[in-house]
Parts: sequence; C-alpha cells; structure tokens
Amino acid sequence: MAAPDKKIGGIILAAGSASRMGETKQLLPFKDKPILDHIIQNAIQSKFHEIIVVLGHDANKIKQAIDFSGTKTVMNNNYLKGQSASLIKGLENISPVCDAAMFLLGDQPLVTPSTINSIIKAFSTSNAPITIPYYNNIRGNPVIIAKSLFHELKLLSGDTGPRVLFKKFEKSILKVPVADNTIFIDVDTQADYVKLTQEYKQFKTNS
Repeated sequence: MAAPDKKIGGIILAAGSASRMGETKQLLPFKDKPILDHIIQNAIQSKFHEIIVVLGHDANKIKQAIDFSGTKTVMNNNYLKGQSASLIKGLENISPVCDAAMFLLGDQPLVTPSTINSIIKAFSTSNAPITIPYYNNIRGNPVIIAKSLFHELKLLSGDTGPRVLFKKFEKSILKVPVADNTIFIDVDTQADYVKLTQEYKQFKTNS
C-alpha cells in the first residue's frame, strides 16, 4: 500500500443487515471467495494509508470466513440505525494523519484497485473537498471526503451516506471520469446477485 501524495483512509462499510437480500450478502460467493473478500483485497492493492472495515450484522460469522490481514476491523453495534452509524464509526477510527476518507460499499466487488487509485490520484492533485467518480456523466461510488468535512459527516443520522453533502457543496465537487460502469454495480437484491454471478463472472477483480 504505497502512500500517495495525500494520505487517504479507506473505510469499507460492511455492517448492514441486507434486509432486501434476506441473507448476509457480505459472505455470498463470487468466483472463488465471498463478496466482501474481493472488496478487501481490492482495497489492500490500492494506495491507501490504512484500511478500516466496519462490521455489524453477523460480524462473528464474517470474521470466521474472511481474512482481514492488513486492515483494522471495528464494530458498529448500532448498524440497525443505518449507514450513517457505520460511516461515523469508521471516521472515529481513522488515523488523524489521514487527509481524507474514501467510503467503499461492502457490496461492490467489481471496483478495482485501478479505479480506486484513479480517484485517489485526482483527489491528491486537487483542493476539492469531495471527489466523485463518474461514468458516462453518471455518479457512482466510492467517493472521497476530505478531513475538513468530517464534522459534517458526523452529524448524519439514519440510512444516509456522504451523498447528503453533495448538494450543499455542489460547486466544490471534483468529478472524476472512470473507464467502466463498475462504480454502479452493487448487490442489494437477489436479482442483483444473479446478475453479478452470471454477467460478470469473467470480470477481472483485484487488478
């Protein structure tokens, strides 16, 4: 994990109960390993200063199934309160030397180190407080939020994430074009999972 010009902490939000899925989606198999394992390995191969994984629902089961080497795992006991609780828990554990945090969703296994690093590079060479990837002019994830806005994030509540800041700081957002649509692909439902396993089984992850 070679450090970029600015130190970015990667926060993987993997605490949710996946109510729409009906089972622990972090552990659903994709190719040769669980979905969350792909996300962690992609993060490890990216240019993060540190990686924090926020767990909650089925945390013990997830810990037994996945190798968290190279990361710091933290527990969000309030995961039923929504994504904001996990986001805040991640920020509470990020190193003070980090200039920003990138929030990676725990159900996006196709976002590669190359895509992550392109977003990090764009943030590191700008003064924008918010950096967002775009494909065909459509916004996706993961996003980077600068330390100067952490206090805003810590005021969030309910099932909301960094996007609630986008309108308020619209004129300060850096939009980063990326080369593929994986920034949109997540696994919220059984249909999403079927599509992932059938349409993207040849996609090269961790590259």
